[in-house]
Amino acid sequence: MLLRLAYPGMTNAFAMLRLLPASDREKDIEFLVPRHQIAVLERQLDG
Repeated sequence: MLLRLAYPGMTNAFAMLRLLPASDREKDIEFLVPRHQIAVLERQLDG
């Protein structure tokens, strides 16, 4: 149970550490790609 709670926190922490040296453009892309993927999946579910 503890591992199930700790795993998402650790992956998010490593993801944030990976963004520290990134430029603003790279950070913007990191946030836009998942939004686009969600929009595509929502269209597939509606269609």
